[in-house]
Amino acid sequence: MLEIRLSGPLATLIKNKEHRDTQPFTLTVGDSQIDVEIRTRGKSRLAVCRFPPLHLKFAKESAAGTAFAGQRAVKLVTHCRNGSIRAENNVLDEYLVYRLFNIVSDQSYRVRLLWIDYEDIEGKLGGLDRPYYGFLIESEQELAARAGGEAAELDRFQYPLLDHHQTALMYVFQYLIGNTDWSLLVAESEQACCHNVDLIDVDGRLLPIPYDFDASGVVNAPYAVPNANLNLKRVTDRRYRGYCKEALDNVVEALRSIAAMRESILAEAERVPALKDSYAKQRARFLGHFFEEAGDEAEMIHEFDRRCVGPS
Repeated sequence: MLEIRLSGPLATLIKNKEHRDTQPFTLTVGDSQIDVEIRTRGKSRLAVCRFPPLHLKFAKESAAGTAFAGQRAVKLVTHCRNGSIRAENNVLDEYLVYRLFNIVSDQSYRVRLLWIDYEDIEGKLGGLDRPYYGFLIESEQELAARAGGEAAELDRFQYPLLDHHQTALMYVFQYLIGNTDWSLLVAESEQACCHNVDLIDVDGRLLPIPYDFDASGVVNAPYAVPNANLNLKRVTDRRYRGYCKEALDNVVEALRSIAAMRESILAEAERVPALKDSYAKQRARFLGHFFEEAGDEAEMIHEFDRRCVGPS
């Protein structure tokens, strides 16, 4: 975990959050002070969160010699509401989900946990008398470079172009975390595919990379609601949303692969901090139910086959 301090006109930034205007801030890490430009970001969280997620932009070489060396722009996931223990714990749970997909696949966004001391230099924003947890998300360009490819901005693509091992892992993983807030189709508000899934093109093969897990059951954010099209009562109700076009053999292989990671996944869930014992137990119980269910592989695969999306 990295301890930092962000000083700047937070009150102005948040008051005008929907305009996404950039404001000058100072980021302090260790003995170094870095000038950064910060704006708000996001879609649903920008609307519902009193303290919205942020986008940090560094001037070229401004962070040299610090933990941020080489960074140009990064996403910061914040705590949504000042003074809310549950909202802050949601940050830790979502950080955990990114870490779990790191275990499942090397082709995944890396994250860095932060302990952030916010300073509103205007003195107008309350509830910042203590630090808060947050985390940074690796940029899409960095992920693409690690994968040996490039980010793909496509309004449509042919399903066979997907890397089917990675795709099947993503399907089963989304079921593990209880997430239905994703799609391989273009979202209504977007110009390119997909909804909460990025595509990395590696020599003509598309790697789907999931992100944005606050609507998942394991996070269980207070503002999250079940997918209106699925007739689910709670956001913690699991529903398989993989596409029927994926060969069932690939899904079976992915399920076996993730089931074999049980100890590593549950150990990571225990390692990531929680702000209350009850939150930690809730997290462990939710993930544990998946592995109990996976003990009957035939029944789980039958359910996946029955619930898959679209034509085969």
